[in-house]
Amino acid sequence: MAVVPWRSSTLYVILSCSLMGVMGVSLVSPVLPDLRPVFGVTDAQVGLVITAYTLPGVVVTPFVGLVADRFGRRRVVVPLLVLFAVAGAGVAVARTFAEVIALRFLQGIGASALITLAVTLIGDVYEGPRRDAVMGVNGSTIGTGAAFYPLLGGALAGIRWSAPFLFFGVGALVAVVAVVALEEPDAERSTDVRTYLGRLRAVATLPQALGVFVALFAAFLIFYGAVLTALPLLLRDAYALGSGRIGATLSAVAIASAVVSSQYGRLSDRLTAPRLVAVGFVAYGLGLFGIRLAGSPRAVAAALLVFGVGFGVVMPAIDTTVVTLVDDDLRAGVMGLRTSVLRLGQTVGPVAFTVTADLAFESTVAGYRTLLVVAGVVAVVAGGGYLLRTR
Repeated sequence: MAVVPWRSSTLYVILSCSLMGVMGVSLVSPVLPDLRPVFGVTDAQVGLVITAYTLPGVVVTPFVGLVADRFGRRRVVVPLLVLFAVAGAGVAVARTFAEVIALRFLQGIGASALITLAVTLIGDVYEGPRRDAVMGVNGSTIGTGAAFYPLLGGALAGIRWSAPFLFFGVGALVAVVAVVALEEPDAERSTDVRTYLGRLRAVATLPQALGVFVALFAAFLIFYGAVLTALPLLLRDAYALGSGRIGATLSAVAIASAVVSSQYGRLSDRLTAPRLVAVGFVAYGLGLFGIRLAGSPRAVAAALLVFGVGFGVVMPAIDTTVVTLVDDDLRAGVMGLRTSVLRLGQTVGPVAFTVTADLAFESTVAGYRTLLVVAGVVAVVAGGGYLLRTR
């Protein structure tokens, strides 16, 4: 059994960066319904709180990867953490919805590559079975954080809508720890930007890479559009749940994801990464069908456990595939492309679900329920089709 290096300071910086990276949406998702009366905005406008945060990553992350490959990981991680903390906490004192969106955009720049660089460091520092084990621990940590943050966000929102945003200030503490504890991996740094970009483009156009990027985009479009944006609004309007109960319900995804991700090292011994991704998509679809059929918030939470199993399988499998595609001096750049695609899915998902529900249906409740089924069908067909073709 692979040994996880629990005494390594680098490991804890990696896990902390991942926790910060997942905090930006999970912490505020339960608060979205409360923002409607505070700022007098619609469902589609509330979706911009997520979109503004994820949008910078679509453009910024590949360049962050380039800088990290050329100048080192620590010189990039620390400034990103500080920006994440300051802009996120600044939302708490925003006076208008435009200010909220602007600060979330800046926070999104800070968050754009935190998980990317965490996974890059795993690829830099660890090899073979140990790398798979650490990848699983990282995925489990992300899942645990994502399970805890909705609960925390809902509880803090019960005090005041702005309280969850103040919590983002903890990112500054992580930055201080990273300065002291992060060990910079020894690697030859690329100096020719044109050569670097040419190699990056060659890797990005490989069939294996293109397949991974398509799967990644679909996974996060569904997750952020259906589960983290549409579902909280549906739970408020259909079941009259408060922020605390919405957060508790959403945490089911992350609980299941954390448990499954922690076992990724064992799962990867039995199935290839592409087949694990396909299994994850089937679980996605089954979970979404369960949400649509659920007649109570508890039934919704049970369905989200199934969805979380899918997420817990998909992400470590995709990340393992990406970090093994290239050498050390190109890894952050390819991971930057990976995160750019991921952020694109995160950005399109909330807008696609809320705007479509607003414009194409008699009520947003009916729209969200229909869109859950559509997304579920796509996920099951895609995952199940791949499994049948490759058996």
